[in-house]
Amino acid sequence: MDRLKGKVAIITGAALGIGRATAVRMAEEGASVAVLDMLVAEGEALAADLTGRGLSARFWRCDVTSEVEVERVIGEVAAAFGRLDVLVNNAGVSGASKPTHEVTEAEWDFVQAVNVKGVFFCTKHAIPHLRAAGGGSIIHLSSIYGLVGAADAPPYHASKGAVRLMAKTDAMIYAPDRIRVNSIHPGFIQTPMVLNALSAQEDGGAEAREGLVALHPLGHLGDPDDIAWGAVYLASDEARFVTGAELVIDGGYTAR
Repeated sequence: MDRLKGKVAIITGAALGIGRATAVRMAEEGASVAVLDMLVAEGEALAADLTGRGLSARFWRCDVTSEVEVERVIGEVAAAFGRLDVLVNNAGVSGASKPTHEVTEAEWDFVQAVNVKGVFFCTKHAIPHLRAAGGGSIIHLSSIYGLVGAADAPPYHASKGAVRLMAKTDAMIYAPDRIRVNSIHPGFIQTPMVLNALSAQEDGGAEAREGLVALHPLGHLGDPDDIAWGAVYLASDEARFVTGAELVIDGGYTAR
């Protein structure tokens, strides 16, 4: 229960799915959690639920594509909790799934703005606060598609590959500041994003789900908690010698 005791963590895209599970598990492990999201009702409800359980949490609305807003919110978080130790760059979108020659500039830019520029803005403006705290942990949510390719969603795959290398670059730049930077690479997880995409299929997604399950040697999709516990580990002092690493949590998807 005390793996993150005394630490302050920002989690972007924290209202639902992996972000929500990460916020819950980090709060339960003793962290003061800043829930950042564009979904105000859901984010406020999560923060209220955590504080109602005697845990430390607060919600901030934050559009990660706006540098001005990111800088302001991160500053407010550090002021409210007194420090910043952990940043989880989880906010992301899947975007258009079509061949590259059919993707529009607007579709491409939308995904990069959230998935890449959002990570850049949050990292950039978290660094001064992490330095002031004497170090910390930055965790980028990449994907199996930051490691391997697939014949769909080119903007998404490009963005997750970028996030992977951003983590490695910053791991080297900020190692002297004792700031660790790592990436997590989930397989298919039962999040609203994935489940909604499946339910939109003509058969309610039954056949598509079976196909997704078959891609994972363990024989099932992951749960948000599977990823959340990985983030808890990387945020904790247990991972003090881990930086520039790829934590793959994918049910064996990339083991082929």
